[in-house]
Amino acid sequence: MAEDEAVDPIPPEFPTARVKKIMKLDKDINKVNSEALFLVSCSTNLFLRFLAERTAQVAAEKKKKTVKLDHLRTAIKRHRPTSDFLLDSLPIPAESTQSVARSATDRDRSRPVADKSAPAGTRRIDHFFRKPENEAPIQINDA
Repeated sequence: MAEDEAVDPIPPEFPTARVKKIMKLDKDINKVNSEALFLVSCSTNLFLRFLAERTAQVAAEKKKKTVKLDHLRTAIKRHRPTSDFLLDSLPIPAESTQSVARSATDRDRSRPVADKSAPAGTRRIDHFFRKPENEAPIQINDA
């Protein structure tokens, strides 16, 4: 490839501002390079495609047309590197038909995954996406 050829950049599929915000949640990161931001965004895209393909395979093996949480859990369990860090973040699998009959108070008590404390120096991903209760909405001006 010659140096004078213009290469069209590939736009990332995830919003770069959101990816940058997630990366900056780490206290060790002060600035994020645009190349690093691009690579993390592309890596995330590849990881999610991989996970979706594996989950679809599990659903197809079970002759189901709808992908469910149990299919995702099975796909994660089959891939050891993924299961090491991701399995604890998934909700606990639903019980059989008894879960439908449980009352609302029982559902409120059965939240061990969300209440599980993260290892020292880390935060759970669902805390990032949780809406702050006492904070005003953030205004973003695209100029």
